[in-house]
Amino acid sequence: MKILVAMSGGVDSSVAAKLLTDAGNDCVGCTMKLYDNADAGIDRSHTCCSLDDVEDARSVAHSLGMDYFVFNFSDDFRKKVIDKFVDSYLRGRTPNPCIDCNRFMKFDKLFDRAEILGCEKIATGHYARIGYENGKYTLKKALDPTKDQSYVLYAMTQAQLAKTLFPLGGLCKTETRKIAEECGFVNADKPDSQDICFVPDGDYAKIIELHCGAPAPCGDFVDTDGNILGRHAGIIRYTVGQHRGLGIDLPGKRYVCRVCPENNTVVLGEAKDLYRKDAFVTEVNWISGEAPKQPFRCKVKLRYRQTEQSATVTPIGSDAFRAEFDEPQRAVTPGQAAVLYDGDTVLGGGTADTE
Repeated sequence: MKILVAMSGGVDSSVAAKLLTDAGNDCVGCTMKLYDNADAGIDRSHTCCSLDDVEDARSVAHSLGMDYFVFNFSDDFRKKVIDKFVDSYLRGRTPNPCIDCNRFMKFDKLFDRAEILGCEKIATGHYARIGYENGKYTLKKALDPTKDQSYVLYAMTQAQLAKTLFPLGGLCKTETRKIAEECGFVNADKPDSQDICFVPDGDYAKIIELHCGAPAPCGDFVDTDGNILGRHAGIIRYTVGQHRGLGIDLPGKRYVCRVCPENNTVVLGEAKDLYRKDAFVTEVNWISGEAPKQPFRCKVKLRYRQTEQSATVTPIGSDAFRAEFDEPQRAVTPGQAAVLYDGDTVLGGGTADTE
């Protein structure tokens, strides 16, 4: 089988390529160039980390005897991921750009290139599994719960699942590292990336202001009754649930409860004000390709590292639902993904929204 392997330069995608070539497949490696120095606020005189990643991926591909390509998707990435990231913060939301990258780049643009190259499938180093039950493809958690990445893959369609491979879904990270070390890969000890790729120093507000061409305007902190408490440094610097870095001296702990772009205010409250028993979710993708007709019970994960929570989910049309939780949830954040699970199977997911 001819397979296009997405190689980020990290150890996971390198081992995925190794496993597939060892199985006798004709593998072609590729790295997506997603942003330029200017997009990430990096001085042109400095080497962008993405170029180092390309060299690591190229080295591994060469050692495995694979053809290797670099695809420049920076224009599409800017439009579909970075611009959406910036717009979300300006609208008082907290986005997850890794989900958009998977949706619009890895499992959209790469399929186009795979077809051009005559590849039957694409493969990535994600820790997740794909099954086939009752005539439908399923997306399942990885066997290693500490590395499971199914949360960021909820937007995959039946057509994409049919043509995708996740070779690492049954491995633990320690096994992956061991394989890389045994093969002598240059990235065997390379640390996992923790940051958003186009925000290498973690200062996302700087990136937003860079792309806007102007500083975010200051405004008022207000309490839950609308009383002014002080001045904030721009709504892009705050997210629901935050209590550090507010830059305001108030008695007791205060938390961001709402970010209101319509009047450029940030609402602060007490810890109890963060809890709610429901979430309205839009832009929903159902893995089966069909929206359920009736309310159903399942588990819901509201952020990547959160433990799944029991809830009753009521579909609203084909692309929205409301989740009613058994227990109140802290800091339901507009812009974050709400992903539905039945055991280890992903049912679908969408974007937490305001009413």
